[in-house]
Amino acid sequence: MPVSRTLSERALAPDLARGLMLALIALAHAQLLTGRVLAPLPGAAPMVDTAAQAALTLLVDSRAYPMFAALFGYGLVQILRSREERLGPDGARRVLRRRGRWLVAFGIAHTALLFTGDILAAYGLLALVLAGMLRAPGPHLLVLAGLAGIVGASAYGAVLAVPDPTGGTELPADPLSSALLRLTVFPVLTPLNALMAAAPFLIGMWAARRGLLEDPAAHRAPLRRTATAGIAVAVLGALPQAARTTGYWAPDTVGAVAAGALHTLTGYAGGLGYAAAIGLLAAHLATRPRTGVTGALVACGRRSMSCYLAQSVAWLLLFEPYLLDLGGTVGPAGAAGIGLGVWAVTVGVAATAERAGRPGPAEALLRRLVEPTR
Repeated sequence: MPVSRTLSERALAPDLARGLMLALIALAHAQLLTGRVLAPLPGAAPMVDTAAQAALTLLVDSRAYPMFAALFGYGLVQILRSREERLGPDGARRVLRRRGRWLVAFGIAHTALLFTGDILAAYGLLALVLAGMLRAPGPHLLVLAGLAGIVGASAYGAVLAVPDPTGGTELPADPLSSALLRLTVFPVLTPLNALMAAAPFLIGMWAARRGLLEDPAAHRAPLRRTATAGIAVAVLGALPQAARTTGYWAPDTVGAVAAGALHTLTGYAGGLGYAAAIGLLAAHLATRPRTGVTGALVACGRRSMSCYLAQSVAWLLLFEPYLLDLGGTVGPAGAAGIGLGVWAVTVGVAATAERAGRPGPAEALLRRLVEPTR
Protein backbone atom coordinates (compact mmCIF):
# COMPACT_ATOMS: atom_id res chain seq x y z
CA MET A 1 0.00 0.00 0.00
CA PRO A 2 1.23 3.58 -0.69
CA VAL A 3 2.77 5.41 2.21
CA SER A 4 0.71 8.28 3.64
CA ARG A 5 2.74 11.46 4.08
CA THR A 6 2.18 15.01 5.16
CA LEU A 7 3.26 17.89 2.97
CA SER A 8 6.26 18.47 5.23
CA GLU A 9 7.40 14.87 4.63
CA ARG A 10 7.73 14.99 0.86
CA ALA A 11 9.16 11.81 -0.58
CA LEU A 12 12.74 12.20 -1.78
CA ALA A 13 12.59 10.14 -4.99
CA PRO A 14 10.07 12.15 -7.10
CA ASP A 15 11.78 15.50 -6.42
CA LEU A 16 15.25 14.03 -6.92
CA ALA A 17 14.09 12.45 -10.19
CA ARG A 18 12.65 15.74 -11.46
CA GLY A 19 15.86 17.59 -10.62
CA LEU A 20 18.04 15.06 -12.45
CA MET A 21 15.54 14.73 -15.29
CA LEU A 22 15.96 18.41 -16.12
CA ALA A 23 19.62 17.69 -16.97
CA LEU A 24 18.40 15.32 -19.69
CA ILE A 25 15.88 17.91 -20.91
CA ALA A 26 18.68 20.48 -21.12
CA LEU A 27 20.88 18.07 -23.09
CA ALA A 28 18.04 17.37 -25.52
CA HIS A 29 17.18 21.03 -26.09
CA ALA A 30 20.78 22.22 -26.30
CA GLN A 31 21.10 20.30 -29.57
CA LEU A 32 19.37 23.26 -31.19
CA LEU A 33 22.75 24.97 -30.91
CA THR A 34 24.20 22.49 -33.41
CA GLY A 35 21.78 23.61 -36.14
CA ARG A 36 21.30 19.95 -37.07
CA VAL A 37 18.35 18.72 -35.00
CA LEU A 38 17.37 15.21 -36.19
CA ALA A 39 19.89 15.44 -39.05
CA PRO A 40 22.90 13.10 -39.36
CA LEU A 41 26.35 14.48 -38.68
CA PRO A 42 28.52 15.26 -41.71
CA GLY A 43 31.14 12.63 -42.55
CA ALA A 44 34.02 14.89 -41.50
CA ALA A 45 32.70 15.56 -37.99
CA PRO A 46 35.33 15.50 -35.21
CA MET A 47 35.47 12.29 -33.21
CA VAL A 48 34.42 14.09 -30.01
CA ASP A 49 31.23 15.25 -31.72
CA THR A 50 30.54 11.80 -33.13
CA ALA A 51 30.92 10.29 -29.65
CA ALA A 52 28.71 12.98 -28.11
CA GLN A 53 26.04 12.49 -30.79
CA ALA A 54 26.05 8.75 -30.20
CA ALA A 55 25.73 9.21 -26.43
CA LEU A 56 22.89 11.72 -26.84
CA THR A 57 21.00 9.38 -29.16
CA LEU A 58 21.52 6.31 -26.98
CA LEU A 59 20.85 7.92 -23.59
CA VAL A 60 18.94 11.21 -23.99
CA ASP A 61 16.88 11.65 -27.15
CA SER A 62 13.35 10.26 -26.67
CA ARG A 63 14.44 9.08 -23.22
CA ALA A 64 14.15 12.34 -21.26
CA TYR A 65 10.55 13.15 -22.20
CA PRO A 66 9.16 9.72 -21.24
CA MET A 67 10.72 10.13 -17.80
CA PHE A 68 9.21 13.63 -17.51
CA ALA A 69 5.80 12.30 -18.59
CA ALA A 70 5.92 9.40 -16.11
CA LEU A 71 6.77 11.79 -13.28
CA PHE A 72 3.93 14.09 -14.34
CA GLY A 73 1.45 11.22 -14.22
CA TYR A 74 2.88 10.18 -10.86
CA GLY A 75 2.45 13.73 -9.56
CA LEU A 76 -1.19 13.93 -10.64
CA VAL A 77 -2.02 10.92 -8.50
CA GLN A 78 -0.26 12.57 -5.55
CA ILE A 79 -2.31 15.75 -6.09
CA LEU A 80 -5.51 13.73 -6.35
CA ARG A 81 -4.81 11.98 -3.04
CA SER A 82 -4.01 15.22 -1.26
CA ARG A 83 -7.26 16.87 -2.42
CA GLU A 84 -9.77 14.02 -2.15
CA GLU A 85 -10.26 14.18 1.60
CA ARG A 86 -11.10 17.89 1.45
CA LEU A 87 -12.90 18.09 -1.91
CA GLY A 88 -14.12 14.55 -2.56
CA PRO A 89 -13.27 12.49 -5.68
CA ASP A 90 -15.23 14.67 -8.13
CA GLY A 91 -13.88 17.91 -6.66
CA ALA A 92 -10.31 16.60 -6.79
CA ARG A 93 -10.69 15.62 -10.46
CA ARG A 94 -12.06 19.10 -11.21
CA VAL A 95 -8.89 20.54 -9.70
CA LEU A 96 -6.79 18.32 -11.95
CA ARG A 97 -8.72 19.33 -15.06
CA ARG A 98 -8.44 22.99 -14.09
CA ARG A 99 -4.72 22.41 -13.69
CA GLY A 100 -4.67 20.86 -17.16
CA ARG A 101 -6.40 23.88 -18.72
CA TRP A 102 -3.94 26.27 -17.10
CA LEU A 103 -1.00 24.15 -18.22
CA VAL A 104 -2.26 24.46 -21.80
CA ALA A 105 -2.41 28.24 -21.30
CA PHE A 106 1.11 28.23 -19.84
CA GLY A 107 2.27 26.21 -22.83
CA ILE A 108 0.82 28.69 -25.31
CA ALA A 109 2.54 31.56 -23.51
CA HIS A 110 5.78 29.58 -23.28
CA THR A 111 5.70 28.91 -27.03
CA ALA A 112 4.86 32.49 -27.99
CA LEU A 113 7.44 34.10 -25.74
CA LEU A 114 10.32 31.63 -25.52
CA PHE A 115 10.62 28.25 -27.16
CA THR A 116 9.20 25.89 -29.78
CA GLY A 117 9.73 22.66 -27.87
CA ASP A 118 7.00 23.20 -25.26
CA ILE A 119 5.72 20.20 -23.31
CA LEU A 120 3.53 21.96 -20.74
CA ALA A 121 0.56 22.20 -23.09
CA ALA A 122 0.93 18.54 -24.08
CA TYR A 123 0.86 17.47 -20.45
CA GLY A 124 -2.08 19.77 -19.77
CA LEU A 125 -3.90 18.10 -22.64
CA LEU A 126 -3.15 14.68 -21.12
CA ALA A 127 -4.49 15.84 -17.76
CA LEU A 128 -7.71 16.99 -19.41
CA VAL A 129 -8.22 13.83 -21.45
CA LEU A 130 -7.03 11.20 -18.98
CA ALA A 131 -7.98 12.59 -15.56
CA GLY A 132 -10.91 10.20 -15.56
CA MET A 133 -8.47 7.26 -15.71
CA LEU A 134 -6.93 8.06 -12.33
CA ARG A 135 -9.19 5.52 -10.61
CA ALA A 136 -9.29 3.00 -13.46
CA PRO A 137 -8.18 -0.57 -12.65
CA GLY A 138 -4.44 -1.09 -12.93
CA PRO A 139 -4.64 -3.59 -15.81
CA HIS A 140 -6.72 -1.10 -17.82
CA LEU A 141 -4.02 1.55 -17.37
CA LEU A 142 -1.31 -0.83 -18.56
CA VAL A 143 -3.27 -2.03 -21.59
CA LEU A 144 -4.06 1.55 -22.63
CA ALA A 145 -0.42 2.48 -22.06
CA GLY A 146 0.68 -0.35 -24.34
CA LEU A 147 -1.65 0.77 -27.13
CA ALA A 148 -0.65 4.41 -26.70
CA GLY A 149 3.01 3.42 -26.81
CA ILE A 150 2.65 1.66 -30.15
CA VAL A 151 0.73 4.57 -31.72
CA GLY A 152 3.01 7.21 -30.22
CA ALA A 153 6.19 5.42 -31.29
CA SER A 154 4.90 4.98 -34.84
CA ALA A 155 3.94 8.65 -35.17
CA TYR A 156 7.11 10.00 -33.63
CA GLY A 157 9.24 7.53 -35.54
CA ALA A 158 7.98 9.09 -38.75
CA VAL A 159 9.02 12.51 -37.43
CA LEU A 160 12.51 11.25 -36.57
CA ALA A 161 12.87 10.08 -40.16
CA VAL A 162 12.69 13.69 -41.38
CA PRO A 163 16.27 14.78 -42.20
CA ASP A 164 15.90 18.47 -41.39
CA PRO A 165 12.59 19.94 -40.15
CA THR A 166 13.68 23.50 -41.06
CA GLY A 167 14.30 22.59 -44.68
CA GLY A 168 17.57 24.53 -44.49
CA THR A 169 15.75 27.85 -44.38
CA GLU A 170 16.90 30.67 -42.15
CA LEU A 171 14.92 31.44 -39.03
CA PRO A 172 13.12 34.79 -38.71
CA ALA A 173 15.42 37.56 -37.57
CA ASP A 174 12.89 39.53 -35.52
CA PRO A 175 10.97 38.65 -32.34
CA LEU A 176 7.45 38.93 -33.79
CA SER A 177 8.09 36.71 -36.82
CA SER A 178 9.87 34.18 -34.64
CA ALA A 179 6.95 34.05 -32.20
CA LEU A 180 4.47 33.65 -35.06
CA LEU A 181 6.51 30.78 -36.48
CA ARG A 182 6.54 29.03 -33.10
CA LEU A 183 2.78 29.48 -32.74
CA THR A 184 2.24 28.14 -36.25
CA VAL A 185 3.78 24.78 -35.40
CA PHE A 186 2.22 24.67 -31.91
CA PRO A 187 -1.08 23.02 -33.04
CA VAL A 188 0.94 20.24 -34.71
CA LEU A 189 3.61 19.65 -32.07
CA THR A 190 1.34 19.72 -29.01
CA PRO A 191 -0.94 16.79 -29.98
CA LEU A 192 2.12 14.88 -31.24
CA ASN A 193 3.96 15.40 -27.96
CA ALA A 194 0.85 14.43 -25.99
CA LEU A 195 0.49 11.25 -28.05
CA MET A 196 4.14 10.36 -27.50
CA ALA A 197 3.89 11.04 -23.75
CA ALA A 198 0.61 9.21 -23.12
CA ALA A 199 2.13 5.76 -22.47
CA PRO A 200 4.66 6.79 -19.80
CA PHE A 201 2.10 9.19 -18.32
CA LEU A 202 -0.30 6.28 -17.73
CA ILE A 203 2.46 4.06 -16.36
CA GLY A 204 3.45 6.87 -14.00
CA MET A 205 -0.14 6.93 -12.72
CA TRP A 206 -0.02 3.16 -12.23
CA ALA A 207 3.29 3.40 -10.34
CA ALA A 208 2.01 6.22 -8.10
CA ARG A 209 -0.96 4.14 -6.99
CA ARG A 210 1.56 1.61 -5.69
CA GLY A 211 3.81 4.18 -4.05
CA LEU A 212 6.91 2.94 -5.89
CA LEU A 213 8.79 6.24 -5.53
CA GLU A 214 7.28 7.33 -2.21
CA ASP A 215 8.71 4.27 -0.46
CA PRO A 216 11.42 2.97 -2.82
CA ALA A 217 13.16 0.98 -0.08
CA ALA A 218 10.10 -1.29 0.08
CA HIS A 219 10.17 -1.82 -3.69
CA ARG A 220 13.87 -2.35 -4.39
CA ALA A 221 13.40 -5.58 -6.35
CA PRO A 222 10.92 -4.27 -8.98
CA LEU A 223 12.80 -0.97 -9.21
CA ARG A 224 16.07 -2.81 -9.79
CA ARG A 225 14.53 -4.96 -12.51
CA THR A 226 12.95 -1.93 -14.19
CA ALA A 227 16.16 0.09 -14.07
CA THR A 228 18.34 -2.71 -15.44
CA ALA A 229 15.99 -3.93 -18.15
CA GLY A 230 14.65 -0.49 -19.11
CA ILE A 231 18.01 1.17 -19.64
CA ALA A 232 19.44 -1.87 -21.45
CA VAL A 233 16.44 -2.03 -23.80
CA ALA A 234 16.69 1.71 -24.46
CA VAL A 235 20.37 1.52 -25.41
CA LEU A 236 19.95 -1.53 -27.64
CA GLY A 237 16.85 -0.08 -29.32
CA ALA A 238 18.65 3.18 -30.07
CA LEU A 239 21.58 1.57 -31.90
CA PRO A 240 20.04 1.87 -35.42
CA GLN A 241 19.07 5.50 -34.81
CA ALA A 242 22.55 6.21 -33.40
CA ALA A 243 24.12 4.76 -36.54
CA ARG A 244 21.92 7.09 -38.55
CA THR A 245 22.53 10.28 -36.52
CA THR A 246 26.30 9.74 -36.49
CA GLY A 247 26.37 9.29 -40.27
CA TYR A 248 27.42 5.63 -40.32
CA TRP A 249 24.12 4.46 -41.83
CA ALA A 250 21.99 6.14 -44.49
CA PRO A 251 18.72 4.16 -44.63
CA ASP A 252 15.90 4.61 -47.07
CA THR A 253 12.64 6.15 -45.86
CA VAL A 254 11.21 2.86 -44.60
CA GLY A 255 14.39 2.08 -42.70
CA ALA A 256 14.52 5.57 -41.21
CA VAL A 257 10.90 5.35 -40.02
CA ALA A 258 11.50 1.88 -38.55
CA ALA A 259 14.65 3.06 -36.75
CA GLY A 260 12.83 6.10 -35.41
CA ALA A 261 9.85 4.06 -34.21
CA LEU A 262 12.11 1.53 -32.48
CA HIS A 263 14.09 4.38 -30.93
CA THR A 264 10.94 6.00 -29.54
CA LEU A 265 9.33 2.77 -28.34
CA THR A 266 12.43 1.64 -26.47
CA GLY A 267 12.81 5.19 -25.16
CA TYR A 268 9.72 4.59 -23.04
CA ALA A 269 11.60 1.75 -21.35
CA GLY A 270 14.60 4.00 -20.88
CA GLY A 271 12.63 6.80 -19.27
CA LEU A 272 11.01 4.39 -16.84
CA GLY A 273 14.40 2.79 -16.20
CA TYR A 274 15.90 6.15 -15.30
CA ALA A 275 13.05 6.89 -12.88
CA ALA A 276 13.50 3.47 -11.25
CA ALA A 277 17.28 3.97 -10.97
CA ILE A 278 16.75 7.31 -9.25
CA GLY A 279 14.25 5.64 -6.93
CA LEU A 280 17.00 3.21 -5.90
CA LEU A 281 19.38 6.13 -5.38
CA ALA A 282 16.77 7.83 -3.21
CA ALA A 283 16.41 4.68 -1.10
CA HIS A 284 20.16 4.77 -0.55
CA LEU A 285 20.10 8.47 0.39
CA ALA A 286 16.92 8.35 2.48
CA THR A 287 18.63 8.37 5.88
CA ARG A 288 21.10 11.12 4.98
CA PRO A 289 20.54 14.88 5.37
CA ARG A 290 19.14 16.58 2.27
CA THR A 291 22.05 18.97 1.94
CA GLY A 292 24.79 19.67 -0.59
CA VAL A 293 24.25 18.24 -4.06
CA THR A 294 21.26 16.15 -2.99
CA GLY A 295 19.56 19.17 -1.44
CA ALA A 296 20.20 21.29 -4.53
CA LEU A 297 18.77 18.63 -6.85
CA VAL A 298 15.69 18.22 -4.65
CA ALA A 299 15.21 22.01 -4.62
CA CYS A 300 15.36 21.97 -8.43
CA GLY A 301 12.86 19.11 -8.55
CA ARG A 302 10.42 20.99 -6.31
CA ARG A 303 10.65 23.89 -8.77
CA SER A 304 10.80 21.79 -11.92
CA MET A 305 8.42 23.91 -13.98
CA SER A 306 10.21 27.14 -13.06
CA CYS A 307 13.60 25.58 -13.86
CA TYR A 308 12.25 24.18 -17.14
CA LEU A 309 11.02 27.63 -18.16
CA ALA A 310 14.33 29.18 -17.06
CA GLN A 311 16.11 26.84 -19.46
CA SER A 312 13.90 28.14 -22.25
CA VAL A 313 15.01 31.70 -21.45
CA ALA A 314 18.58 30.53 -22.00
CA TRP A 315 17.71 28.87 -25.34
CA LEU A 316 15.99 32.06 -26.48
CA LEU A 317 19.07 34.15 -25.65
CA LEU A 318 21.53 31.68 -27.16
CA PHE A 319 19.66 30.49 -30.23
CA GLU A 320 17.46 33.21 -31.70
CA PRO A 321 18.97 35.05 -34.71
CA TYR A 322 18.04 38.47 -33.30
CA LEU A 323 19.94 37.72 -30.06
CA LEU A 324 23.20 35.71 -29.72
CA ASP A 325 22.43 33.54 -32.78
CA LEU A 326 24.65 30.60 -31.79
CA GLY A 327 22.69 28.03 -33.80
CA GLY A 328 25.08 25.97 -35.92
CA THR A 329 28.21 27.34 -34.24
CA VAL A 330 28.98 24.35 -32.01
CA GLY A 331 28.90 20.60 -32.41
CA PRO A 332 27.07 18.07 -30.24
CA ALA A 333 29.88 17.99 -27.65
CA GLY A 334 29.88 21.76 -27.23
CA ALA A 335 26.08 21.88 -27.15
CA ALA A 336 26.02 19.18 -24.46
CA GLY A 337 28.46 21.19 -22.35
CA ILE A 338 26.36 24.32 -22.72
CA GLY A 339 23.20 22.39 -21.87
CA LEU A 340 24.67 20.98 -18.68
CA GLY A 341 25.94 24.44 -17.77
CA VAL A 342 22.47 25.94 -18.17
CA TRP A 343 21.00 23.15 -16.04
CA ALA A 344 23.64 23.65 -13.34
CA VAL A 345 22.77 27.34 -13.12
CA THR A 346 19.09 26.54 -12.58
CA VAL A 347 20.02 24.01 -9.88
CA GLY A 348 22.07 26.67 -8.09
CA VAL A 349 19.27 29.22 -8.27
CA ALA A 350 16.75 26.67 -7.00
CA ALA A 351 19.02 25.82 -4.07
CA THR A 352 19.28 29.51 -3.20
CA ALA A 353 15.48 29.83 -3.34
CA GLU A 354 15.13 26.78 -1.09
CA ARG A 355 17.40 28.33 1.54
CA ALA A 356 15.35 31.53 1.37
CA GLY A 357 12.09 29.57 1.71
CA ARG A 358 10.77 30.82 -1.63
CA PRO A 359 8.74 28.56 -3.96
CA GLY A 360 9.25 28.45 -7.69
CA PRO A 361 7.44 31.40 -9.30
CA ALA A 362 5.74 29.25 -11.96
CA GLU A 363 4.56 26.72 -9.36
CA ALA A 364 3.27 29.48 -7.09
CA LEU A 365 1.38 31.15 -9.94
CA LEU A 366 -0.15 27.88 -11.12
CA ARG A 367 -1.24 27.05 -7.57
CA ARG A 368 -2.98 30.42 -7.19
CA LEU A 369 -4.72 30.04 -10.54
CA VAL A 370 -5.85 26.47 -9.97
CA GLU A 371 -6.87 26.77 -6.31
CA PRO A 372 -7.27 30.48 -5.55
CA THR A 373 -8.99 29.91 -2.18
CA ARG A 374 -6.63 27.23 -0.91
